[in-house]
Amino acid sequence: MRYIGSKATLLDEIDKMIGKHTTGNETTFCDIFAGTGIVARYFKSRYAVTSNDMLHFSYVMQKATIENNLAPDFTKLHEMDIKDPIAYLEEAEISNVTYEDDTYFIAKHYSPHDDCQRMYLTNSNALRIDFIRNTIEKWHREELINDNTYYYLLASLLEGVPYVSNITGTYGAYLKEWDNRAYKKFEMIRLEVVNNERENHSYNEDALELIQKVEGDILYIDPPYNARQYAPNYHLLETISKYDYPEIQGVTGIRPYEDMKSPFCMKAKVEEAFDQLIKQAKFTHIIMSYSSDGLMNEYQIETILKRYGDPKTYQLKKIPYRKYKGKLNSKGRTLYEYLFYIQKPEFGVNQGTEQNIDQREQSRFSKQAILNSGKYIKSPLNYIGGKYKLLPQILPLFPEEIHTFVDLFCGGCNVSVNVQAEQILCNDINGKIIELYKTFKKMPINKIIGQIEENIEKYGLSKQNEEGFKQFRDYYNQTGNPIDLYTLTCYSFNYQFRFNNNLEYNNPFGRNRSQFSDNMRKNLYLFVDRLQSSKITFSSKDFTKVSLRNLSEGDFIYCDPPYYITTGTYNDGNRGFKDWKEAQERALYRYLDRADKKGIKFAVSNVMEHKGRHNDILEAWSKKYEVTDLNFNYSNASYNTSRGCSREVLITNYKVADGSKIKETKQV
Repeated sequence: MRYIGSKATLLDEIDKMIGKHTTGNETTFCDIFAGTGIVARYFKSRYAVTSNDMLHFSYVMQKATIENNLAPDFTKLHEMDIKDPIAYLEEAEISNVTYEDDTYFIAKHYSPHDDCQRMYLTNSNALRIDFIRNTIEKWHREELINDNTYYYLLASLLEGVPYVSNITGTYGAYLKEWDNRAYKKFEMIRLEVVNNERENHSYNEDALELIQKVEGDILYIDPPYNARQYAPNYHLLETISKYDYPEIQGVTGIRPYEDMKSPFCMKAKVEEAFDQLIKQAKFTHIIMSYSSDGLMNEYQIETILKRYGDPKTYQLKKIPYRKYKGKLNSKGRTLYEYLFYIQKPEFGVNQGTEQNIDQREQSRFSKQAILNSGKYIKSPLNYIGGKYKLLPQILPLFPEEIHTFVDLFCGGCNVSVNVQAEQILCNDINGKIIELYKTFKKMPINKIIGQIEENIEKYGLSKQNEEGFKQFRDYYNQTGNPIDLYTLTCYSFNYQFRFNNNLEYNNPFGRNRSQFSDNMRKNLYLFVDRLQSSKITFSSKDFTKVSLRNLSEGDFIYCDPPYYITTGTYNDGNRGFKDWKEAQERALYRYLDRADKKGIKFAVSNVMEHKGRHNDILEAWSKKYEVTDLNFNYSNASYNTSRGCSREVLITNYKVADGSKIKETKQV
């Protein structure tokens, strides 16, 4: 059976992935997008199998080889002197053929004659298929065969059809000339039935509905991965299987399939559908195969699997399976078959409740979990002075437990998305950035990516197309759409945010450097997932307007203000935002002194020295508190040059933890 996305060549890899993570005590296996049933059949000897597919012809094959444990029972046919029923079906003489009615529906509509030009099957093979299908139905209706034998014979018929079909692979179209295959005499396929001495079940349902009713040990997911709907591509097999005389239409004689459209084949719906599937899955082990050429990318899949499963158990294996040369890539591009794995041990009665999801998210992003994993989420925004590279030194020095975390100058938000707190407030005077974060918080990630890709396509954005970049920059300055702003930065010099005094974006083109790369896409997915799964709120105020009234002991303020003795594009007074002078410097320290009197803990990132300059105001104020030196010189800041160095410090109003807790971390 030739089938889109068949996993015949991937069986060993799936087996290895399952063997690596299971204990040997597992007893049940579910193939919820079974297709031809090849994976379900492979594992039937070891597990009680549940298989499912929306297509009826697939369901028939599963009923015959998965649910059925018995060889076909031809007892009553033998009594009628039909010694080999399959040979009889293949050889019996066909008479009284007419194309006037639907008795021979396949021959009438899918083989060429006076009233039909379709060339799916030769006349002789089409007539034989009709004869076999009608005879099987007659035998079943007259109770000469039981249900098991009925499905076995029907599956044997369906399995034989592709061997004589005049097609290239699917039934979306037929060949205009007869392929040699089509001239072969039709033969049924004698299927092997394995008796695993267990109760197996096959279903013909929507996977999103069935997942709510089944549970077990191992769930294998092989969803459609591109926009080709399966129903129209296998309409002929579906019609032979159902033999329901459908109202066919078009050149190819396609059957109606509106109610058979899968959301997994729709870019606008696939992510939501996959999220619901994993959320509802009541299985300990989840294995999924997918293509790197699919509608979802690996980061979307990873995000959703980790949202409902145990992130520590997540694994991805990439298996190269073919190379092709694209029109714009003479070197070709390697395509991969992805194998994902994750454990979902908590799938009891309360699985999937908001409370349990919140608990998993809190665990996933707990301070200790982040420190133990050695991984931090990186902001998708390249904000000058961002603290991503300093996180391994800063985060271990924060309090162990934080009720409300206030990021007073959140900038690129690197600190906030990696901090564990019951609730988080991110504030920045740059309203453009805050508006973008709010959009990230509420907009589904698939729609964010869709809008970015639409922008790229519409304006031809690339590392070389400066004219397209300028046109898009002009468009953004007219509309101000936040996702357009993010797209624009992806193709800007150093990926940076820069505005003039009229708050018009004016960063130049990032020729031969800047683009919306796979790494940026991954950072965006992880960042947005964190925003949407946490209690984070945003405000755009002067820091003096962020009230201390509702803060108390147990809360924590982090400050990464513009640096008084440096000049960056965010504090030079020429970008439409307030500049940072001595008045602002002293106002910040008065603000923090008030917080200290209320018992609110705080930490301040700043530089004591830079290029021979010294921040005397900071040094005098810091003597009241704890000062910890951090080992870092910015290489990506506009105020950094090869001359001199900076003394980066963290100032806290509490005694910091032992410095031995600081460790190397991996970048995500």
